[in-house]
Amino acid sequence: MFLKFSALILTDLKNSCIFATNLILTLSEGTKSPLFLSVKMMRERIEAILEKEFEADPSLFLIDLTISADNCIRVILDGDRGVTANDCIRISRRIEHDLNQDDLDFALEVMSAGLSEPLVFSRQYKKNIGRNLEIKTKDGAVHKGKVLAATDTGCTLTYKVREPKPVGKGKHTVVKEVEIPYEDIMEAKVMITF
Repeated sequence: MFLKFSALILTDLKNSCIFATNLILTLSEGTKSPLFLSVKMMRERIEAILEKEFEADPSLFLIDLTISADNCIRVILDGDRGVTANDCIRISRRIEHDLNQDDLDFALEVMSAGLSEPLVFSRQYKKNIGRNLEIKTKDGAVHKGKVLAATDTGCTLTYKVREPKPVGKGKHTVVKEVEIPYEDIMEAKVMITF
């Protein structure tokens, strides 16, 4: 009986590479047995679990799923009405149960997307209508304002600016709107005000 190591290179959702080692135990009879799941197989199992959970509660959706080479699983969720601690606990237990830690050694974190996390999907913009955002676009511009509307292709911000009066001296406050397509957004975050 001997051990054989082979490296797998897999691509995650953000197109960065994850390196995983697949340890194969070769028995004296020549049969091979994986000692743990590859990252790709583990991702597929977790995505199937999450899909069932999202069917049961369609208000929840996945922001990010990462699996490190040492089997640290990180699931970031968001929801149209927010994510509760009970949502995270339920999904965490479901993943732990279905992956069965007896067969696989892993660490698991299931969390909600925090306010400091950038917005990724149009659903998040829709959820944040009425909130203030700071949006950095690919052309280097920074827009700060309240989300007035959000569609599947972009969002509309409203903001106030001081401009010279059309007649006379001084400045007055003008309310403006800007439509920003999602494809032009480099980063968007909710502005936290106290």
